[in-house]
Amino acid sequence: MDFPHLHLLLNHLPIIGTLVGVGLFVISFLVKTEDLWRSSLVLFVLMALLTIPTFITGVGAHEKMVNDPSVSNALIQRHEGAAELAVWFMEITGALAVIGLWQSDGKASPPRWNTIAILVFSFVTVALMARTGNTGGEIRHSEVRSAREATATEKTIAYFEPSPAKFTRLMVANKWWWAFMMDLHFVGLVLLIGTIGMLNLRVLGFAKQLPIAPLSKLVPWGLGGFGINVLTGLLAFIGMPTFYTHDIAFVLKIVAVLLAVTTVGLFYLTSAFRKCAAVGPGQDAPLPAKLLAGVSLILWFAVIVLGRYIQPLQDTIAH
Repeated sequence: MDFPHLHLLLNHLPIIGTLVGVGLFVISFLVKTEDLWRSSLVLFVLMALLTIPTFITGVGAHEKMVNDPSVSNALIQRHEGAAELAVWFMEITGALAVIGLWQSDGKASPPRWNTIAILVFSFVTVALMARTGNTGGEIRHSEVRSAREATATEKTIAYFEPSPAKFTRLMVANKWWWAFMMDLHFVGLVLLIGTIGMLNLRVLGFAKQLPIAPLSKLVPWGLGGFGINVLTGLLAFIGMPTFYTHDIAFVLKIVAVLLAVTTVGLFYLTSAFRKCAAVGPGQDAPLPAKLLAGVSLILWFAVIVLGRYIQPLQDTIAH
């Protein structure tokens, strides 16, 4: 299975999933159901995560299609620009959903500012996702556009969607900016692995003199670090998309990140966290929580190792 097939497999999920999430979010306030509201936020987070591999495989799909004379490169560029715009709003919506889930823990109602922000960004994200899907469909489905419409569209690319090529050049225009991004990426990784790692080690039985509940209060720092990594990682990918797309270490790192975040989500969304919150000094965490903590540690360790092998394993996936 190559990049075009993977992209086709993934690209409908963020579009439809975000639309469903908005529907659940609005309905949850009409029927005043907190479980439905929480489900919509979880869906937003999932879609934010799925958007990342969808965006990455789009670059590989572009390279496969760019030499096809029947495909308009201008339409591909417009689709990529729409995707770049949509991915940022999707990630912001996912981040707001994470904040909402964390702040609403143990509360009767969600924070008002967060609710308004999610409502606004989710509606904008749905519109941008629909735009991305529509521009993607026009690349191959010539029946949905006439020759005149295609020509008119090509002239207006720069007025709505950002230019992918210009954005790429902007990311690599200054070596100090690139070094700053990489340093910031490392700081985010330290925050993430430091906080999540300490919690996982305690759940596994290390430092048993400490209760688990206070350690979980450090997790927002780890979530902030993950947000920094997503921001700098996407910017780096946009700066050198071909380099990262054809690097097996990078692809495996993205898979490991998605799986690691899933284990963190399972820990907090299942009974594992509630049971661990009651674990005091000298006590053991329940077995399901230990299993999740062990898998989480392994996956985050894999993320670190794979990140270090990105440079030596470049061009390990065929163009």
